[in-house]
Amino acid sequence: MDAQTVSVVIAGLGVSGLAAARGLAESGERVIVLEAADGERQRAAAAELAASGVEVRFGEPVLPQGASLVVTSPGWRPDHPLLVAAADAGIPVIGEVELAWHLRSSDGSAAPWLALTGTNGKTTAVRMLTSILTAAGHRALAVGNVGLPIVDAVREPYDALAVELSSFQLHWSSSIEPLAAAVLNVAPDHIDWHGSLEEYAAAKERIFHNAGTVIYNADDEWSTRLAEPYGQGRRVSFTLGVPRPGQVGVVEDLLVDRAFVSDPVAEAEELASLTDVRPFAPHNVANALAAAALARAYGVPAEAVRRGLTDFVPDPHRIAHVATLGEVDYVDDSKATNPHAAAASLAAYPSIVWIAGGQLKGADVDDLVRQAAPRLRGAVLLGADRERIREALARHAADVPVVEVPGQDTGVMDRVVTEAARLASPGDTVLLAPAGASLDMFASYGARGEAFARAVRRLAER
Repeated sequence: MDAQTVSVVIAGLGVSGLAAARGLAESGERVIVLEAADGERQRAAAAELAASGVEVRFGEPVLPQGASLVVTSPGWRPDHPLLVAAADAGIPVIGEVELAWHLRSSDGSAAPWLALTGTNGKTTAVRMLTSILTAAGHRALAVGNVGLPIVDAVREPYDALAVELSSFQLHWSSSIEPLAAAVLNVAPDHIDWHGSLEEYAAAKERIFHNAGTVIYNADDEWSTRLAEPYGQGRRVSFTLGVPRPGQVGVVEDLLVDRAFVSDPVAEAEELASLTDVRPFAPHNVANALAAAALARAYGVPAEAVRRGLTDFVPDPHRIAHVATLGEVDYVDDSKATNPHAAAASLAAYPSIVWIAGGQLKGADVDDLVRQAAPRLRGAVLLGADRERIREALARHAADVPVVEVPGQDTGVMDRVVTEAARLASPGDTVLLAPAGASLDMFASYGARGEAFARAVRRLAER
């Protein structure tokens, strides 16, 4: 980019927009940031950027004269008037991820990217990957949709970057070239943004376009389908079953590699055991296998995979055991904010009192309830879309007792946990796996999980 002739427009002053503006200003570009919200945080960010010569314009975003590039925040839909105006004027629109790729060092010292996407499990898998890389002695960092913005990370001397990418970020990325890339799974999500499941999946598939090694989930229909166009020599898959040549999988209680060995037909290498995966659940084993495959593509030895998995500390609110009361386990999986995530969580336990509800964002829950029905001993529903879950339970699990807890007040979760305890018997798991977003009642899924944990602790004190 020519600093004398190019005016770069940053759409949005969020975390990625702020990082992009800083990075471009340090590269000598003339930068204008457009931000609709005019609050204390935005004004503070604008003051910080002003010191670097970056102009921030507040109010309804309007494409400035002379713009030659627009860098959009990942949440902005393609039909936003500013982005449509840029496209109509022939001005390229990219995201912070694509920008970061172009800002990498050109002297050959840039850290390779090990990239990962999926509907669920991305953050857990990318943090597992970072732990494995660190255990192998590499300076590595989780970036992208988690952790530090990539624009900031590419200017630091890391050995490798573990890059989590959302469908929004991938939509605006076209030329990134990960050393290896993985798709964990694909299920309906963010359809309101992408327009259809097919368009959502197509955004996910972009991660494979220029990847050196394409890693897919052989147990997931969409992940497998997205990998099909890529040559057999580039593809590696992971599976919860016994691995075939070219796969990473599970043999009895071991994670085993038959892909990154000298002779995949005749050889296999032990990577870790199932007890090394925490928290243990089938979908989390899949996360560990994906992380191991990405690390092995980078050349990490098998022993570092085991050390990295045992060193890994799970993030809160992901199938986290809260307490055992009266031989009933209470588990917080508030991060299960869509039906696909909730299905994976429900599949991890044999006998469940299910706490569900929230904002379903238009998602269908019939398949979720149908699959989970044999495991359900009861259900307690809360939140905006609880009626839709109740109707699905009536259709597919009519014999399961259901309690609805109305209201938006702070005491709702206490009533929910009390009702769940009443429905539970020794050996059951009371599982918060809402299948919906939290913002109808809570500030975040984390706040919802904390409310659940506090309610469980209060129940224990009675």
